[in-house]
Amino acid sequence: MITSTSNARVKQLLQLRKKARERNAQDLFVVEGPKMYQETPPERIVQVCVSEKYYQKNQALFEGGGQVTVLSDRVFESVSDTRTPQGVLCIVRQYHYELPDLLCGDVPLIMALENLQDPGNLGTIVRMAEGAGATGILLGPGCVDIYNPKTIRSTMGSIYRVPFYYTDDLKRDLCVLRDRGVRWFAAHLEGSVPYDEESYVGSSGFLIGNESQGLTSEITAAADARIRIPMCGKVESLNAAIAASVLMYEANRQRRAVRF
Repeated sequence: MITSTSNARVKQLLQLRKKARERNAQDLFVVEGPKMYQETPPERIVQVCVSEKYYQKNQALFEGGGQVTVLSDRVFESVSDTRTPQGVLCIVRQYHYELPDLLCGDVPLIMALENLQDPGNLGTIVRMAEGAGATGILLGPGCVDIYNPKTIRSTMGSIYRVPFYYTDDLKRDLCVLRDRGVRWFAAHLEGSVPYDEESYVGSSGFLIGNESQGLTSEITAAADARIRIPMCGKVESLNAAIAASVLMYEANRQRRAVRF
């Protein structure tokens, strides 16, 4: 059992939790909590770490599951990213997708994100993408790290199942995907058409911008159409993750209606 915060494994966990640079250099990330651990593909797990108390109560969960490192409760609390540690975390190998991976399925549905900064928003979008049947997420250069612990926690396991790709040139890759049949819809306050009056039954993609600034003019101009989500009262716009969810589920609704 590890009882010191000076232990090399503990230092590695802290580095992976706090620094995107270290996560990328080691090609690893950290997930925390029983649900995330149980949903992690076994072949991607590098190391499982548990608190002493959790291990004593749940030792049967780890039988035959590979090497488990037990940390004293105090040490585990020091590496946990939550106020109330859940007792188990694991180091996982990162995923590596390519742009064509976003086109999986008969009719692609892609979320393209520009300068999204909030890790919770990104994690929620990943989770909603799986729920709504989106085929992948395209992230522009200024987007938050998808392996940020807050993002991972917000995905609730969808990080393992939704393809994503970071591009160094968002406009270029929007054009590449357009050439593959994807029609792009920019979520915009000045959209000329309400979102539910467009058709998304064909290969489609939604463009979502920065939480406070929205989409840049350059990326807006790259869209095939601008759409808006009508607002009542004095509300000007929705949270980026909520807006993305509304759009993805409208596409899901339309596709289900056509299918059935």
